Amino acid sequence: MTSNDARNERETPDPATALRPRLPSPLQEVVDDRFTRYGVRLLLKRDDLIHPDLVGNKWRKLAPNLRAAAARPLLTFGGAYSNHLRATAAAGRLLGLETIGVVRGEELADRPLNPSLARCSADGMRLHFIDRSMYRHKAERETLTGILRAADAEEAYVVPEGGSNSLAVRGCRALGEELRGRADVVAVACGTGGTLAGLAAGLAPGQRALGIPVLKGGFLTAEVTALQTRAFGARRGTWSLDDRFHFGGYARTTPELEAFATDFASRHGLPVERLYVAKLLYGLVTLTREGAFPRGTTVAAVITGRPFP
Repeated sequence: MTSNDARNERETPDPATALRPRLPSPLQEVVDDRFTRYGVRLLLKRDDLIHPDLVGNKWRKLAPNLRAAAARPLLTFGGAYSNHLRATAAAGRLLGLETIGVVRGEELADRPLNPSLARCSADGMRLHFIDRSMYRHKAERETLTGILRAADAEEAYVVPEGGSNSLAVRGCRALGEELRGRADVVAVACGTGGTLAGLAAGLAPGQRALGIPVLKGGFLTAEVTALQTRAFGARRGTWSLDDRFHFGGYARTTPELEAFATDFASRHGLPVERLYVAKLLYGLVTLTREGAFPRGTTVAAVITGRPFP
């Protein structure tokens, strides 16, 4: 099995019934002088409160794939600190599903598990480590077939890295629909681009989505366009990306970002996740200071996760 996007969803208990997510997620206004002095209103879309174990966009992406898996083993991919792997492992524990996590970096197999992978293992996920060259080619038919065979998971339902496939993108469209008429600009941090692709498609005309990539490379415009084309047949909604706030790449941070996140948490009582959310909020403060948002603009920031551990 090399692709799940074209599969028909089979009859299986709805994860929304079994896991009882909090939907729609709360929308909270925060008063912050770094925005108000420029006439900008800031809202926080608290997707981090959807579910204690399947946090934020991970819920929105996984739920439709869990339905489609129809109780088959679930195999997915991620790095050593992947939020997506942890969410998938938690879903397996809660729903009684077998999960297999294919981890980038064969050398990690002989090392003690970091806290993120240890949580995956504790939740019952079977970890399978592969070398980085193979990982780069994991989407290719022959490579994926070999990975499934080596992991003894040839019958598994495959979810791509970050959970971003057509089902996930259509699942994230509900995020945009929940925000219709509530903000002029909706901003989200981006890894693989699936959340932005669905969010933008769900917004109303006149609203726009802004993605803040947390990886270097400037590749996400093409990725988001491709995801929307596969999910909806064409590019949907008004959206753009600002690539300036990755702070060195995925899982990278700096003293400046750490200080910003600590300060934001102190101001607003919000635990700020560093890999995605801190970069999003820092970017919005910078863009506001630069005059990117006209006076009277309402900006909603999607809070997709919480700090771990």
